[in-house]
Amino acid sequence: MSLSPTPAERRARARADLRMGLPVCLRAGGEAALVVATETLDEARFADMAGDGAAVLAITARRAETLKARAYDGDLARICLPSDATLEWVRTVADPADDLSAPMKGPFRTERGGDAAFHRAAIALAKQARLLPAVLVRPCSDPELARELNLTQLDLATDLPPAEGASYDEVVSARLPMALAESGRLHIFRPDDGAEEHYAVEIGQPDRSKPVLARLHSACFTGDLLGSLKCDCGPQLRGALAAMGREGSGILLYLNQEGRGIGLANKMRAYALQDQGFDTVEANHRLGFEDDERDFRIGAALLRELGFSSVRLMTNNPAKIAMMRAQGIKVTERVPLKVGKTEENAAYLATKAAKSGHLL
Repeated sequence: MSLSPTPAERRARARADLRMGLPVCLRAGGEAALVVATETLDEARFADMAGDGAAVLAITARRAETLKARAYDGDLARICLPSDATLEWVRTVADPADDLSAPMKGPFRTERGGDAAFHRAAIALAKQARLLPAVLVRPCSDPELARELNLTQLDLATDLPPAEGASYDEVVSARLPMALAESGRLHIFRPDDGAEEHYAVEIGQPDRSKPVLARLHSACFTGDLLGSLKCDCGPQLRGALAAMGREGSGILLYLNQEGRGIGLANKMRAYALQDQGFDTVEANHRLGFEDDERDFRIGAALLRELGFSSVRLMTNNPAKIAMMRAQGIKVTERVPLKVGKTEENAAYLATKAAKSGHLL
């Protein structure tokens, strides 16, 4: 029946439930598991999830490396809960905020063998919900329990994101004159998976048959709006728009992937870790994330929706060029964008160059 939710809509429900602290039921074949994000879990639900001793705490290999916990599954570790585990203990394992003040959290016993598919899917959902990538996973032997509890259910075989990612529809566009480029037009794109909307700022009337001056810019609330000195995002945004204004045409894609795709709350957690002495990459790893969690396929999809197949890409990041080319967008030129260096962000920029390959 067409009124029932699609796989994308079920995933959107699951992300929202995890953000609110609700468990989600994952199914595969004849097996099932209840999963819940540790960040939003409350005491009552923790007791119900962990009460019989069957639940485990799943964390990424990055977080496990910090904790010296063995990640037998390669990309994640399944930590067995001690008999006296509390919600506070679980949260200190998941969140590195007090790692330096209370470093002795182990020793940990991690599961070895068995299938980690439920744990892997649950961590992916937590990341998509912009939560810390740490989840409690509890086997569910009663096939009717999730239905009785009115929980969102996902089947790993049919409800996981497709390999090609979401599709995007343009909702609306309107003229937007700006101080740096008066001939602006703002396009709003909405994905079919219930995730964040993304924007395209079109300057002038670019010729679709020629390479367009383009920038993929990830949202940065602190830099773009507040003028943070910790990054170069704000100056890059304004520098790109100014260059397009001078040239008379261009496309700036403003992608809602704050903090390299980890979300604003986790970005602030990373900032707090940087204040403890860790660089931007180390901070991401301690939180359980990769160096960069962004999906640059979104930019390629929006360019195609707008009718562009080739670009002169304004970037210092070779990964953006590689991803555009992998997605069938021809990059005819890399246009450097070296602006915004300050005393505050000098170390940050040096880390991007040394560890992420940025051409600075």
